[in-house]
Amino acid sequence: MVSSGPLDGIVVLDISTILAGPLAAQVLGDYGADVIKIEHPARGDAMRGHGPSKDGVPLWWSEVARNKRTMGLYLGDPAGADVFKRLVETADIVIENFRPGTLERWGIGWDVLHAINPGLILARVTGWGQDGPYASRPGFGTLAEAMSGFAHLTGDPDGPPTLPAFGLADSICGVTAVGLIAMALYHRDARGGKGQQIDLSIIEPMIMATGPGPMIYQQLGEDPVRTGNRSTSNAPRNLYRCADGSWLAVSTSATSVAERVMHLVGHPEVIDEPWFETGQGRVEHVDDLDKWVAEWIGERTTDEVVQAFTDAGAAIAPVYTSRQVAEDPHFSATGILTTVEDEQLGPLLMHGVLGRMQETPGEIRFTGRPLGHDTDEFLSAVGYGPDEIAELRGRGVVA
Repeated sequence: MVSSGPLDGIVVLDISTILAGPLAAQVLGDYGADVIKIEHPARGDAMRGHGPSKDGVPLWWSEVARNKRTMGLYLGDPAGADVFKRLVETADIVIENFRPGTLERWGIGWDVLHAINPGLILARVTGWGQDGPYASRPGFGTLAEAMSGFAHLTGDPDGPPTLPAFGLADSICGVTAVGLIAMALYHRDARGGKGQQIDLSIIEPMIMATGPGPMIYQQLGEDPVRTGNRSTSNAPRNLYRCADGSWLAVSTSATSVAERVMHLVGHPEVIDEPWFETGQGRVEHVDDLDKWVAEWIGERTTDEVVQAFTDAGAAIAPVYTSRQVAEDPHFSATGILTTVEDEQLGPLLMHGVLGRMQETPGEIRFTGRPLGHDTDEFLSAVGYGPDEIAELRGRGVVA
């Protein structure tokens, strides 16, 4: 396996499904890890059925399964569990997201895996964690977005709670898992430590991302509520519509930026008011601030407003569709989006490697592969002969 990046030589067994676990494995693979994607031999990873397809090729899968060699293996069959144990012998990381107790029921729980490979890092990503009152419940990102407080805080003040239209909780959790795995690798390899389990629930990063709401409630007895596109911490902060119909986002988290905005929209007199010095003070006068900014922006085109804000050193950004994201020159110039050659689809636009490391950059070596593309290679490498492989395939244990 030819690779590059800071994780070159690290072997990851990705037995997770849907998004959080596979996304973590994707990032590790982008940075050089040899990721072996293990899927159910008949059904595959449900991610293959998420999102649109072109000519029968699942587009999202082409990205989230990139840099992953794939194997069809049923872990619930004792013969499949035996194959997995052999793979674990030389692995560094296993990423799983089954309900707590599933691996143990299959005879491949932490105690078994750790005995086989004391240096193994087992990242367990679930909805609610390995223990606690909700541990046995089904867990998905949508539920985390609801119970974390995110949906309660999102939407118009007089409207219903609002869920995101994309995998927010899973994505945040996946990136969080990468950081935890990296720290476990550092502990093992740089500090001479042992392998370990990582217990990460999808809801944890979401609760953290929604801010200090529980602390505010505990200390002040206040329960934060929906504020639409306004902020409870600073003003003006909102979406404003231009004369040509497009929407722009304005943020004034820093008082100096708020001062520039008010100069620009023709109301510099408020800058000297005592309340203007703090974000909280400006929030108390948000109706006036919003009105002045909205009127000024509403009389101008998008290009005029963006140029004026840019010249003034004020923060502004257009509200983009996916088409506009795909066509923006900054995202292609910086590698945030990149085009990769796909064997079935040809040139394929996708997210680039997350971040840019100067000395050990990541790389997209290939896109997502068909189910079982590399099964025979893996089985041969761990000692299975052609007849044994044929028997396992005939029983439906591998694909």
